[in-house]
Formats: sequence, structure tokens, C-alpha cells
Amino acid sequence: MIFKNKDGEVGNVTEEPGELGELDEALRDFRLSVHAWSEAVYSRPRAAVAPRQVWRMAAGWALGCVLVVGGASAGVWQHHQREMRSVAARIAEQQRLAVQQRNQQARQEDEDLLAKVDSDVSREVPAAMEPLAQLMAEGETP
Repeated sequence: MIFKNKDGEVGNVTEEPGELGELDEALRDFRLSVHAWSEAVYSRPRAAVAPRQVWRMAAGWALGCVLVVGGASAGVWQHHQREMRSVAARIAEQQRLAVQQRNQQARQEDEDLLAKVDSDVSREVPAAMEPLAQLMAEGETP
């Protein structure tokens, strides 16, 4: 039997004369059946893709794209909402601090006004000695 190895070298296999014919015949039959099968597969008509399958595949891709875009936009929307909540909390905190500062300032002004009124209204001398205090005040003016 003559064969070629992977390197392309031709070689011989010595076998007994009775087995050589059977082996050659078996290999020839196998080779013929492989070639026949290949011819049959390559020569048979190929089925074209039906329009229904094309629309089904297109609908599947469209639905997949819608799901991906929907998932991504939902994530972006949640991130935006979280950011808006944190901004609103910061603004509320700033407003609360501003109101607290205004209240403290108003309280301080009220205390200053009350202290001024108290000092203006309070008497330095008792009521019984007031005529004497008035005489002293008139005497001090030039």
C-alpha cells in the first residue's frame, strides 16, 4: 500500500497479499461513500430564509435593543433622581441655617432695643429725690 505522510513523503506499507485487497477495497468503498455523501450535501437545494423568520429575527433584535436602552435609561434616571435629592437636601440645609441666623440676628436686635429702652426708661434717682435731680441738671447747663 502506498501512502503520503504529513510532510508529503511517499512510503510503502508491506502487508500480506490477502489482507491488502480487502483493506484497499474497504478504504476505496469508504472513500467513495464519503465523496457520494459530500456530492449529495453540496448539490441539494438550499432553503431560503422565509420572510416570516426574517421579521421574527428583526423583532427579536428590536426588542433586545429596547430592553438594553430601557435598562440603561432607568439607571441614568435613578442616578439623576438621587442627585436631585441630595441637591434638595443641601438647599434645605442652607435655608434652615439662613433662617436660624436671621432669627438669632432678630433676637439680638430685640435684646439691644430692649436694653436701650430699659436704659432710657430706668431712673437714676428715686422718685422722692427727683426735684433735687432736676435742679442739679438745670445747674449743669451753661
